[in-house]
Amino acid sequence: MSESPLPVKFTFDAIGVIRSPFKEKFGIPRQSGLMSTAQSQLELLPPYDRDEAVRGLVGFSHLWITFVFHGVRQGDWSPTVRPPRLGGNQRLGVFATRSTHRPNPIGLSVVELTGIKREQGRLLLQLRGADLMDGTPVLDIKPYVPYVDSVPTARAGFADGAPQPHLQVGFAPEAEAVCAHQPQLREFIVQMLQYDPRPAYRGDEEPGRIYGVRVFDCNVRWRVEGDVAQVIAIDPA
Repeated sequence: MSESPLPVKFTFDAIGVIRSPFKEKFGIPRQSGLMSTAQSQLELLPPYDRDEAVRGLVGFSHLWITFVFHGVRQGDWSPTVRPPRLGGNQRLGVFATRSTHRPNPIGLSVVELTGIKREQGRLLLQLRGADLMDGTPVLDIKPYVPYVDSVPTARAGFADGAPQPHLQVGFAPEAEAVCAHQPQLREFIVQMLQYDPRPAYRGDEEPGRIYGVRVFDCNVRWRVEGDVAQVIAIDPA
């Protein structure tokens, strides 16, 4: 008796969507938990936005979020990629990395759950430290269980240890003035830029190039001068 062939295609519903200060892929931390100031919300969508669906979840401090890399072109994958942690100059197999360019654009992140609330009829999970772009579709939520999900003796290959900040962050007077009454925005920008979100492989990049990244409702413009990321302007998006 022959075995039934496994299905090769699946269809999933998004159970929710992420509301995040990161409005584009550029600038998002390369792993979750690196930015304590990155606070976002997971809005559950009908028919999954029922109170009983999250009953007991508040007892867990962290969650696994399974999501879709919706900012990546479909079918845009390669069997090898260049991990930023290796300077963008060495290729490894895609399955040995957490690259966004995968056969199936599915991601997995551990995030801190800081609360669950109803707001204007919407069921919202409040998150901290998420590395997720605004509008990210969420496929599933599972509680993080330390005794099984944390393996202290596990090996981590080329990523054995958390990345360290690469840059100091400075503010031009105009940018500092914008942050004068928004200290949380200032700290958010510092945490974002200190890890140097520029592509690891920059080739013949022009010295003093100005970068722009959209967060919250503003556009942050900055350039690197030596080992300092200098914020030169914060404008309305």
